[in-house]
Amino acid sequence: MLTPPSKHRLIHLVGTVPLSSTEEVFEKVGPKLSPFMKRLPDGETGVRHYWITSQARNLHYNPNFEPAGHNWTPESGSPPETGAPKYRLRKGVDPKTVKLESFGYGEFARQSYAEFKKAKADGRIAPQTRFQVCLPTPMAFYVGIVAPESQEAAAPIMEARMAEDLKDVLAVVPHDDLAIQWDACLEIFVWEGVRTIFFPDAKQGIIDRLAALGDLVPQPAEVGFHFCYGDFKHAHAVEPKDTQNMVTMANAIAAQMHRPVNFFHFPVPRDRNDAAYFKPLNNLTIDAATDIFLGLVHHTDDVAGTQKRIAAAEATLSRPFGIATECGWGRRDKATIPRLMDIHVACASAHD
Repeated sequence: MLTPPSKHRLIHLVGTVPLSSTEEVFEKVGPKLSPFMKRLPDGETGVRHYWITSQARNLHYNPNFEPAGHNWTPESGSPPETGAPKYRLRKGVDPKTVKLESFGYGEFARQSYAEFKKAKADGRIAPQTRFQVCLPTPMAFYVGIVAPESQEAAAPIMEARMAEDLKDVLAVVPHDDLAIQWDACLEIFVWEGVRTIFFPDAKQGIIDRLAALGDLVPQPAEVGFHFCYGDFKHAHAVEPKDTQNMVTMANAIAAQMHRPVNFFHFPVPRDRNDAAYFKPLNNLTIDAATDIFLGLVHHTDDVAGTQKRIAAAEATLSRPFGIATECGWGRRDKATIPRLMDIHVACASAHD
């Protein structure tokens, strides 16, 4: 039965699920979690499984780019030991003439949405649930997989490409059944000072670009943002002191956009069940109708640890919140997924 308790928390999935196919994600995750969800992603299975690293194949096979100090190939599957592979523009290439092939998000969405509709018609996905498409921001590509010397030149190329890929998604999924999630990861790295960026006012430049991305999504499609501190080898690029930087970003993005933001996702480290971490969330000035999700579900300390973080958040926050993990599930052992879902359901159902 796809019927949650009368009082429950919302559940959010950030993106990746380490299962074999979209169909398997909807078959195993849909019945269990969709009753608690407004939006359900397709798990980013197959070639998308390692976020921007798996998409580096687009640069790898583009004659205008060359590897910058690595021998990674798309066939290797995993990233180099040092993180995502880096590429630079070849000498003499005019960046204004460079166009990238599609990253394929439109075609992925077309195929997955067909499975989504089938699963919903079969009763495996709750009827209120939207189809969620998770997209890396252009900055993820030009900071994450482009060498520093080529980032400024590559930025307009990546921005144009992702705008086209978004249009491809919008063309194949009805807008009233769609939610777009922009994954803001490299933006966090720059904001926290662990990466540099070429534009002079880094923080305002980040807000300008994220707000513009949000405004590219037309209503009635929904749009939200996942703030990410990284999950390479299950570690953050930098540990957040508290939620203040994310709150500052969320407030600025929402204020600058010309359409509503439907949701924000804030990660919560496993060892943070103290009021100090959550207190800045009371400084949110975003609309009360905007869903906030706290990524406080951790498999390693199960229901008990998750409930401690929920209790700390409840005692501190003045607004309701849903629950999630810190990041996607794609880099974990798939054998952990059943228990991870049980933790979500137990903690969402315990809400009163």
